[in-house]
Amino acid sequence: MGAASTPPPGASTSSPAPAAAEDPHHHHIEVDRDLYPENGPDDDDDDGYSSAGVSDASTSLASSILDFKWENNRRYHKFREGEYHFPNDEPEQERENIKHLMVLQLLGNKLFLAPVDLEDGNRTKKVLDVGTGTGAWAIDIGDEFPKADIIGIDLSPIQPSWLPPNVRFRVDSAEDDWLDYESFDFIHLRHMNAAIKDWPQFFDRAYRHTKPGGWIELQEYDFTLTSDDNSLAGDWPYYKCSKLIHQGLEALGVVPHSTLRNPQYLRDAGFTNITTKVFKVPLGVWPKDRTLKTIGMYQRHAMVDGLNAITMGPFTRGLKWKPEEVEVFLVEVRRTIEDPKVHSYFPFHVVYAQRPEETGEGS
Repeated sequence: MGAASTPPPGASTSSPAPAAAEDPHHHHIEVDRDLYPENGPDDDDDDGYSSAGVSDASTSLASSILDFKWENNRRYHKFREGEYHFPNDEPEQERENIKHLMVLQLLGNKLFLAPVDLEDGNRTKKVLDVGTGTGAWAIDIGDEFPKADIIGIDLSPIQPSWLPPNVRFRVDSAEDDWLDYESFDFIHLRHMNAAIKDWPQFFDRAYRHTKPGGWIELQEYDFTLTSDDNSLAGDWPYYKCSKLIHQGLEALGVVPHSTLRNPQYLRDAGFTNITTKVFKVPLGVWPKDRTLKTIGMYQRHAMVDGLNAITMGPFTRGLKWKPEEVEVFLVEVRRTIEDPKVHSYFPFHVVYAQRPEETGEGS
């Protein structure tokens, strides 16, 4: 794993600057026609489609930081309460780990695609994982690059205590000033497009804390559910659900489609060599390709198991629905989300960029 010299199948590559991505809709995913008869399955035929401690001793944490908040039978972070609108309890942690496995499959078992060398023997490379969640990515990086020094930050202290010796975690907000942070050779973010409200400010801050010649990489969904064969109808319950999630997040000050703006934000902050690679994440096991089928299984599992998690906050906080209204709405979504006749997918963007090397003049 690590940086890739050759993009994995399914990726589209842009020229370094300006950032540009190949249209992810150009290459269609072939449908596995063996999943159902020629005339399609019965609506109720589901045969074959079942879903497969903060360790940083240098951080003095008040008890309130380590507390959690319970809301609508789900557990949320207490530190910077309300900044992130999705739970952090055990079911959500399991879902996050499934998403980690899914992204590994998507990227050809690579943890990142930026051409950053974390094995340079001359000095220890510093890595920051923003929004580390369960810490799965940071721990894998620590195992693969034992000479690197990895810090993961998150609003929730949910990371394991058994860690590689070069990995540590801190409870912190990505949108606070990083006053006591050093500079990093590599800054990594994943699944943060529904978490950060002020992306231009974040990228300005990230630029200041990236060493000259260092890299930043974002691995983010574009939560615009689509299909190549018009099998996705506007009245499909999960499609309507995703639209309502967007509306709820927007009401809470979050821009759910910030993924598409990241290349320009990076350029405005001063980063160069901006590259975008776009992948397709199927929802379900409908692709014929074995790898995409596995990715779709992971994604379906994450969506089906996570419907309550991804809707309850945006719907009750943003749209002011009652919890029981959310559950009633989700009945039809759950019933239809695994329909193999709907060949839907999410575009997934990997964007990486570099802080320019210092020229020596004025440095």
